[in-house]
Amino acid sequence: MELRTPHRVLSTSTRNGGQRDDLRFLANHQSCEGSAHVARHDYMTNMGLEAYHDAVCAEVGIEANATALMGTAANMNYVAVVAREDGGVEVTAIVTAGVQGNASCAGDPAAWRETEGKWEKIPAYTGTINTMLLINRPLTHAALARAVVTMTEAKSAALHRLAVGSLYSPDEATGTGTDQFCLAAPLEGGKPLSSTSPHVKLGELIGVTVREATLEALRWQNGLEASYTRSIFHALGRYGLTEEQFLSEVCEELCESDRELLRRNGKAVFFEPLVAASAYSFAAVLDRIRYGTLPAGIAQEALVQSAAALATNVCARQELYFEFKSTLRRSEQDRPLRLIARAVSLGWAAKWR
Repeated sequence: MELRTPHRVLSTSTRNGGQRDDLRFLANHQSCEGSAHVARHDYMTNMGLEAYHDAVCAEVGIEANATALMGTAANMNYVAVVAREDGGVEVTAIVTAGVQGNASCAGDPAAWRETEGKWEKIPAYTGTINTMLLINRPLTHAALARAVVTMTEAKSAALHRLAVGSLYSPDEATGTGTDQFCLAAPLEGGKPLSSTSPHVKLGELIGVTVREATLEALRWQNGLEASYTRSIFHALGRYGLTEEQFLSEVCEELCESDRELLRRNGKAVFFEPLVAASAYSFAAVLDRIRYGTLPAGIAQEALVQSAAALATNVCARQELYFEFKSTLRRSEQDRPLRLIARAVSLGWAAKWR
């Protein structure tokens, strides 16, 4: 993207990053495919990110010293563009996003360390959320900096709406470890606006455009759409629940006819809205136990209650709730995912009595 008039740019670009008033181009470059395409990654590793910056700019015919550059493995055909306007103030968010290989929560254990300008380990990431945010009015220095906070909160809000889990902890993701941004506002065009807080209309526009563009980009890149996240595996995946392991444990509890029936009708069970609601409730209880919200003395009973509700929703027979709760109290309560598997098997068997 070419800036036709002088702009103040704040970016994460390796070259020309930070705050600059002399840039003419903002670029988001598809550096590689998500996996098994490592030529660009090897180039960046061996030659360095500044050399990569120069090479990309030369390829697309723009001046390296006048460019803020982002790189990603996301497909550029899936870029999402969302614009909003209020009273002559216009905000445009341009986002590419992928989270399946690199989603993380702020504060997760890190996988690498930089020491004396060198990396001890450089993993091959396959997930990145890149945001280009354009505002058509000048901003004060403080407002420009605050726009980054609002933009980041909006990106995290999109991930929370989709219940994207971190790949490094049981927490919900707030972004990925390689997220980048370019934020640009003109240097001239009226008195600089002084606030990009969510309490003012400009902050609202930033929040809406970035959130909606991030949701749209993830829908195309990863197939993440709100209704598709209603499965029991999405709800509890961040706690290690996998379909293969789960089905194996559930099937151990069932007779052959019920087992075969579940294999043929699994999606109808695992995507059933009330089953998903119970799974999300179970995940929320696990969260509150980890965070110390719930006292240890009631933690197991809370999990059993949620698991019993899940069992009743599997079989659609609410009158069996207390029977299920009594049975599940005798299950392995110190293994939450085993408790969930037991609940599903109880509900499925009861469905066909």
